[in-house]
Amino acid sequence: QVQLVESGGKLVQAGESLRLSCAASGRFFSGTDMGWFRQAPGKEREFVAAIIWNGASTFYADSVKGRFTISRDNAKNAVYLQMNNLEPEDTAVYYCSAARDGMYGRYTNLQSYYSWGQGTQVTVSS
Repeated sequence: QVQLVESGGKLVQAGESLRLSCAASGRFFSGTDMGWFRQAPGKEREFVAAIIWNGASTFYADSVKGRFTISRDNAKNAVYLQMNNLEPEDTAVYYCSAARDGMYGRYTNLQSYYSWGQGTQVTVSS
C-alpha cells in the first residue's frame, strides 16, 4: 500500500509555471505506476498524466501535452508534475494517485488507481 500527500498548489497568473509534488509512503512505491488527475468545480475528475514505475514511459492528456511534465524520484519516494504556460482552464484540485498492478495502458481510468492523496488547489488567473 502507498499513501500520498500532494503539495505545491497555489494561485498563479496565466503563462506562469508551477511544480506540484507528491510525497509517497509505503514499501512498494518504487514498483508502482503513478498518475496525476485533476477536478475542476462542477466537473468530473480527469486524467492529466501518468508515469510507469521506473520513469521510462510517460503518458499525457491531450490538453496538457507539451506543457506539463511528470517525473519521479524513487530514492525520495516522490512524484512531480511540472506545469508550464498555465491557462485558466487548468484551474482545479490536483490529485496524485497510485496505480494497481497490471494497469499498463489504462492510466486514464479512475478505476486503475487504488490510492489517492487529499489534493492540492491550483488556481490560474487570467
